[in-house]
Amino acid sequence: MNRSLILVNITGIIIGISYGLHGPILPIFAKNIIGASYSELGLIGLANFIPYMLIPVFVGILLDRFNNGYLLALGAAINSVSIYLLSVAQSVPEIMGFRIMTGVAHAFFWPPCESIISNHSTEQNRVRNISWFTMFFVIGFMAGPLIGTVFLEGFDITYRILFQITAFILSTAIISALLVSKNNVVNHHERFSFSSIKEMKKFPEVIILLIFCTSSFGIILSIYPAFLNDSGMTDTDILYLYFVFGISRVISLALTGKFSRKISQTLIAATIAVSSGLALSVLSDSIIVFGIALILMGFGFSIFFPLTLEIILSKTRRTISGKIIGAYETIFGIGWAIGPTLGGPITESFGNEAPYFVFCVIGIGVTILAILTRNKLEPKRIQNL
Repeated sequence: MNRSLILVNITGIIIGISYGLHGPILPIFAKNIIGASYSELGLIGLANFIPYMLIPVFVGILLDRFNNGYLLALGAAINSVSIYLLSVAQSVPEIMGFRIMTGVAHAFFWPPCESIISNHSTEQNRVRNISWFTMFFVIGFMAGPLIGTVFLEGFDITYRILFQITAFILSTAIISALLVSKNNVVNHHERFSFSSIKEMKKFPEVIILLIFCTSSFGIILSIYPAFLNDSGMTDTDILYLYFVFGISRVISLALTGKFSRKISQTLIAATIAVSSGLALSVLSDSIIVFGIALILMGFGFSIFFPLTLEIILSKTRRTISGKIIGAYETIFGIGWAIGPTLGGPITESFGNEAPYFVFCVIGIGVTILAILTRNKLEPKRIQNL
């Protein structure tokens, strides 16, 4: 593994820790301290994810024109500021504003990392390298809740101080990002173009699977912690559950190399796992069942990312890979925005379990579609010109 890949993985684990440290706590903070309703939690989630519907496609254009390491450092800086500002938030609109900043920052984090990895990988090891990067991020995300438990229980700190600590941890990622920039000199300057959006139209089956997966994931990130809290889980219980969620994701990503030999079958299994986890969430009455549900969803959510990206990159010219990555991440943003937007109002109107039942039913339909179109869910090796 070369120096750039090592530094990107270090950046990933730092940002993962920061996300895991504050992410599961934010909905509880908003509900119990600020007084947010489930609909408002959905709006907070939407505010976080809606920039990711728009910004990545522009970042994708920048990736082919500017040093990716500088773009990554910019994302880490914006992210640090946005999380620190949560510590002074007094209302739902303020939290929404700061989460918009986080969404913008995330658009300057993930696509540059993917681009750096793709540029330093061969076609043979690209899936493995992207999976390893995601795994390092998830290891951080898994460790974050445990660190949060230590701070909340061992040091008896408040949620607001936890956000400040998170911001300082995240700011260290600026250093590793700037170090990455030394090994990433731009050798070509593609003209500004939105042709990548047209390119993504070639993958309708992949887009449908991605939107289902990311919209479900958006609910798990933005609303699920509050749902767990209302289901009798304590703050510590919720952090432990997200730790288990992280373990599932790490194991799945570690095995991606084997799963990549049969991508279509793995993606079908992933949709089944996510749907089953959502179903168990509706039926659960204990921390053990919730844990099983999160393990299943952890597998599904994690395996989707590297395998669907490989399908698209394997059928795309390397010279426009930055734009394609930006368009791909925009699809993620659409799904992440759909989840909270629908999940919050559905919860308010039909009960706490309703969104998980609705998305479980949608997942069954998506699974059937994946089975019927499985031949289109395989990568095609081409000459990258």
